[in-house]
Amino acid sequence: MDLSGIDLNHVPAHVACVMDGNGRWAQQRGLKRTDGHSAGEEALLDAVHGALELGVSWLTVYAFSTENWRRPTDEVRFLMGFNESLLIRRRDELNDLDVRIRFIGRRDWRVPKRLLRRMDESIELTKDNRKLTLTIAFNYGGRAEIVDAVKTLTERGLPVTEASINKHLYDPEMPEVDLWVRTSGEMRTSNFMLWQAAYAELYFTDAYWPDFRRTHLADAVREFQDRDRRFGGLNN
Repeated sequence: MDLSGIDLNHVPAHVACVMDGNGRWAQQRGLKRTDGHSAGEEALLDAVHGALELGVSWLTVYAFSTENWRRPTDEVRFLMGFNESLLIRRRDELNDLDVRIRFIGRRDWRVPKRLLRRMDESIELTKDNRKLTLTIAFNYGGRAEIVDAVKTLTERGLPVTEASINKHLYDPEMPEVDLWVRTSGEMRTSNFMLWQAAYAELYFTDAYWPDFRRTHLADAVREFQDRDRRFGGLNN
């Protein structure tokens, strides 16, 4: 990967990605939408390698949203099975790369128990890895996460403050997002990391997710480093 123009001492610590455009990528090639999801697997692994090369500490990807249950039944069924098989195929490779696997989202009745078992196995296998934390947002929605945090606080009689909500998100250890990336040319947040990305730099690329590679990630980091992050204040 070409790292020219990138200051490796100031890369974003946490990058979040909306992996968008799988279906359109497939349709342009006369393939089934599910073929696009399959093709996105290589993009995910290449993005992981890119994050490792850059020195990114946290990479969070949007795999399945709370709204994705509205998709055709066959596609939802495929995604459940695909994500299960992806974990089986790739978790040893990720473990060898010193990648820690985590998940955020609702663990409710809609998610197959066998998939939840694969998630827990992946978490356990990689729990001591520290080079990169790969968080997979599955059955996830930003609004749902905030609602669930506030619900927990009120049930426990605790005050609702920014600090208390932070402590009751799906993964309280997760840092705020620095760089938020969406593929496919769409310019929406789509309910992804609403709380954590409050001051993230947003980056949009026309590349469909199956075409996304570490070079695209490097381009996003270059633009990130060119921006003036003020967090509501002023820089001299």
